[in-house]
Amino acid sequence: MSDLKIIDLTQMLAGPFGTMALADHGALVIKVEPPEGDMTRAAGPFRPDDAQQLLGGYFQSVDRNKRSVCLDLKTEAGKAALKALVRDADAVVENFRAGVMERLGLGYEVLREENPRLVYGALRGFGDRRTGASPYVDWPAFDVIAQAMGGIMAITGADGRTPTKIGPGVGDIVPGMMLAFGVLAAVHHARRTGEGQFVDVSMVDCVLSVCERMVWQHSVQGLVPGPEGNHHPFLCPFGIFTAADGYVTVAAQQDMFFDVLCEAIEAPELAKDPRFAVREARTENRHVLIPILNERMARFTKAELMARLGGRMPFGPVMNIADIREDPHFVARDMIVDVEQPGAAPIQVAGVPIKMTVTPGGVRRRSPLLGEDTREYLRQAGLTEEEIETIVAARRTRARSEKELV
Repeated sequence: MSDLKIIDLTQMLAGPFGTMALADHGALVIKVEPPEGDMTRAAGPFRPDDAQQLLGGYFQSVDRNKRSVCLDLKTEAGKAALKALVRDADAVVENFRAGVMERLGLGYEVLREENPRLVYGALRGFGDRRTGASPYVDWPAFDVIAQAMGGIMAITGADGRTPTKIGPGVGDIVPGMMLAFGVLAAVHHARRTGEGQFVDVSMVDCVLSVCERMVWQHSVQGLVPGPEGNHHPFLCPFGIFTAADGYVTVAAQQDMFFDVLCEAIEAPELAKDPRFAVREARTENRHVLIPILNERMARFTKAELMARLGGRMPFGPVMNIADIREDPHFVARDMIVDVEQPGAAPIQVAGVPIKMTVTPGGVRRRSPLLGEDTREYLRQAGLTEEEIETIVAARRTRARSEKELV
């Protein structure tokens, strides 16, 4: 994707995660930031001295491989500069609230006049009026809102009554992935036809799509699924079980795998018990079987269970980041990588999960310092040195003013 040029106006996690995926696989992603920078720059977390560079762990993780251009889009000079950047871009991506870009005079209809083949990707909580006017279109949203309204909280929880937030920001990350896919699909179309288009991604829609099972359960079975704890509603055993020193996961719903499980945990009688011997019976009697399996498996450590079950059936220990860093799988797959941290030891971030044999992606470059690439890319966009100096000087003036106010 080295021939792909993305103008990235996104901030926080959802949009930047999507453009990160494109940058990881070679796209030139020019992150256009306001003079104060992406909101995550100041949020940290920081190690000592990192805050002076506004380059903390959060920003390093999802804005690696990108370039940074600082523009104040509330000024005429900033607007003109953005239009210049757009003229030879494949896509512009933003995750502002609905109407923000239009009020700036930089909405899709304006920018496509500069570049008819432009793909315009928008990621919002509840989508955009152009493709379906939600009654909540003007509502702001973050991950936790998308998780709540998209349905994933309602089917997650340790018991049948308490909805639970998923640990990572899936309400941001899944929409970010969908955004990257949508932009690539639209760019493919634009390169074949010369026709750009508006790509609309709603955070709550994306979360609902991840919860596809509850949609057909309601339609086919008339159910309103709720939290199922740490086990599957109709596959058994399929979930989290207790070990002597932690927890493991088992997916032994198939008869042949259940036989392996019973033999490995020294409970062969369970495989012959008519309540559990076949798949349908295990599902019907899952509330009886699960406590029995917990009791039997708790006699073994995670390492012992891994030695007995690993490779013989679907099995995996529950691992935290300390476990993951030491595990040979993640080492072999380059899934924890170092990125440069100017003036300090490198920061580690998650690697690239999509592996390719001919055009492999990678974490090749740290996240940019604020405005680090402003001059280079505005010069390439055709701005004069005088115009560039005006933009850079205005940013310096605004930064000084804000420091004085503080």
